[in-house]
Amino acid sequence: MFKIVVICAKSIMAHLRNAILSLLLVINLFAGQAYAARDSNSYDGNIFPIYAGNGSLVPPPTTLSESLSNKRTSVIIYYLDDSATSKAFAPVVSGLKLLWGSSIDLLPITTDEIQNQPSPKPNQEAYYWKGKIPQILVIDGQGNIVLDQDGQVEIETINKAISKATGLDEPSFSITIKSFNEYNSEPSKDGYTDPR
Repeated sequence: MFKIVVICAKSIMAHLRNAILSLLLVINLFAGQAYAARDSNSYDGNIFPIYAGNGSLVPPPTTLSESLSNKRTSVIIYYLDDSATSKAFAPVVSGLKLLWGSSIDLLPITTDEIQNQPSPKPNQEAYYWKGKIPQILVIDGQGNIVLDQDGQVEIETINKAISKATGLDEPSFSITIKSFNEYNSEPSKDGYTDPR
């Protein structure tokens, strides 16, 4: 009798194990895959750590209001995390940080935060957004707009505007965007040999 009970228990356990494995296989087949792509308008998370290798860009350490109060040059980049054009532009934004460092206030602003703000003022980021992404805006320390363009703006154009706004020379080195795969890229300084 004891042998029959042991055989039944082993048989039940084998059936239970097979049922659980089958259930896991079915769940695995029908579950959606995690997918991130630079050329899609899908939300993959914050674009700067994923596509530019620099998660320290957001949230910005200062606001436009603080930057204007301190008479500093502001560089505002309007973007969306679920925009292919913003994803493609993210390494350029990271490159600006690499080139200009603390000489400017770099303010990457997701447009989700500023949409439908009632009556924004000239010292608020929402005031300058034209409804397109990416949009880059360079404002000098006196509040004058030096550059206001949307789309994939060349980094050389942005550097010229920053140089004009700050009164500093343009960097003597350039930026190359190195892509490691379809997700990750990062800017590197050509002709720059000092360690970071």
